[in-house]
Amino acid sequence: MPMLLIKGFYDIKGSQPDGDTVHFTADDPAEWSLVGGGGGRAVEHTALGRATLRLDAIDALETHYGPGRDHQPLMFAHAARDELLRFLGFTDVQRPTGETVTASTPDTVPGFVLTRGADVHGRCVALAGRGAPPGTSGLEIDVDVPLLQTTVNHHLIVKGLVYPTFYRSLFTTLRTELATATKTARDAGQGLWPSDVTTTGAKITGLPSLTDEVVILPKLFRRTVDYLRLAMPLSCYPAFLAGVQDRYSVLSTGERRAGLHHIVEVTNSSTVRMTQLPEDLVFEDA
Repeated sequence: MPMLLIKGFYDIKGSQPDGDTVHFTADDPAEWSLVGGGGGRAVEHTALGRATLRLDAIDALETHYGPGRDHQPLMFAHAARDELLRFLGFTDVQRPTGETVTASTPDTVPGFVLTRGADVHGRCVALAGRGAPPGTSGLEIDVDVPLLQTTVNHHLIVKGLVYPTFYRSLFTTLRTELATATKTARDAGQGLWPSDVTTTGAKITGLPSLTDEVVILPKLFRRTVDYLRLAMPLSCYPAFLAGVQDRYSVLSTGERRAGLHHIVEVTNSSTVRMTQLPEDLVFEDA
């Protein structure tokens, strides 16, 4: 799978990294213009080349979602964030007043990203690596499974600290490897998986149950938070999901769907569950 390689460094001071988002500065800021072949969505970056990465194919529990800055159970949200930073090479990360990093050791760490595009927010959607790059910056290289296995994306899946969340732009062989690693982590009871209730059923009695108790796929969390803020009965939730029109395919059946109401059900008036495993879904690119 050809992806653009960009060499640079990670710099987290003044930012709020989480388990799937981190800042990266390209050694050559002009290389951001090459993302997506020079067309499509642009990566937003500073004059010095600092941009935000959204890690491809994974989704960590939220630490601050939406205008209410709602979070999921912070034990796992912070575990993913801390493991991401540790893997990249940061130690002694200082956050004296909350999520914002004020200092770290070292100040920056070298690394590289492998990317094919940006999301609607101008973030570079990428596989993120540490240390010396495996090729020439500014050029496309072939990304195979062994290279994928060196990235923090794969590492966090193996640790069971994030959910797989696949988009159509991810090549099949890479998706298959991440799905296999997900199943291995879940079967071994790694990380968040023993607490996960995405497919077994999350009992939702109000917003605090989502923020402090249940561990579910972050995409389902975000949709549910948005709905609860409308102050409507949970029985109407499927109709809300139908209106949102998330577009995705179900790999096991080959169906293409619009709306999570096809795979989310509400039972006993307060329990929400997905009927498909996260790795069985491929979403249209955001």
